[in-house]
Amino acid sequence: MRMLIGPAAAVLVVIVVLLIGGIKILQEYERGVILRLGRLTAARGPGIIYVIPFIEQMFRLDLRTITLDVPSQDVITRDNVSIKVSAVLYFRVLDANRAVVEVQNYLYATSQIAQTTLRSVCGQAHLDELLAEREKFNARLQEIIDTHTEPWGVKVVAVEVKHVDLPVEMQRSIARQAEAERLRRAKVINAEGEYQAAVRLSEAATIMETQPMAIQLRLLQALSQVGTEKNQTVIVPVPIDLINAVIDRIGRP
Repeated sequence: MRMLIGPAAAVLVVIVVLLIGGIKILQEYERGVILRLGRLTAARGPGIIYVIPFIEQMFRLDLRTITLDVPSQDVITRDNVSIKVSAVLYFRVLDANRAVVEVQNYLYATSQIAQTTLRSVCGQAHLDELLAEREKFNARLQEIIDTHTEPWGVKVVAVEVKHVDLPVEMQRSIARQAEAERLRRAKVINAEGEYQAAVRLSEAATIMETQPMAIQLRLLQALSQVGTEKNQTVIVPVPIDLINAVIDRIGRP
C-alpha cells in the first residue's frame, strides 16, 4: 500500500508543480504573445495570466518606448566629403502579435534598418545642408524608418542625428570659411558706415552753403574744442575768400 501511495504522490506533486508553473505575472507595460500548438492567439496581460504547460508558449514583450543608439556610420556626402554620423532612435511596440510573428527579432531588424537609412539619407545631402538643416533630416529619417517598421507593429517616435564627426582638414576649412565670412561682414558694415557718413556730410555742406554764418559757427566750435585740450598748438583761422583774393592778385600781370 505504501509503495502505491509513493508514486501517486510523486505524480500529484508533478501535476501541481506544472499547474503552478503555468501562472505568469505581467507588468502594466508588458504583453504576452501566446502560441497554442504553434497557432497565434490573442495577446494576454497585464496582470496574472495562465499559460497551459506543453501546449502554449509565451513571448514577453515590453511596450515602453525603447531608446536605440545607432552606431556611427561612415558616410560620403553628395559633395564628396567623408564624415561619420551617429543618431539615436526612439520607438515602441504597438502590436505585440505582429512584432513576434512578422519579424524574427524586431530589435535587431529595427537597428539594421536605422543604420542603412542613416547612411542613405545623409549620403544624398551636401555637408552644409546636413549641418544647417538637421531638423529636416530628422523628420526624413523618421518617415523612412517608420514606413519599414510599421508592418512589424513597431512605431518610430523620433529620430535625432546626434553627432557629425568631420575630418580635421574639413574642420580647418570650415573655420577659415567662417573667419572669411566674419571679415566680409565687417568690411560691409564699415563701408556702410562710410557711406552714411558721406551722405550726412553732403547734407551738412548743402545747408552750410545756404547759410554763410553756419560756417563761422562751425569754425568757432572747432576752435573751442581744440582750446579745451592742453596743448601748444595755435590755430589762426584764415577766410577762404581772403586766400582766393590774394591768389587772384598774384596771378594778374
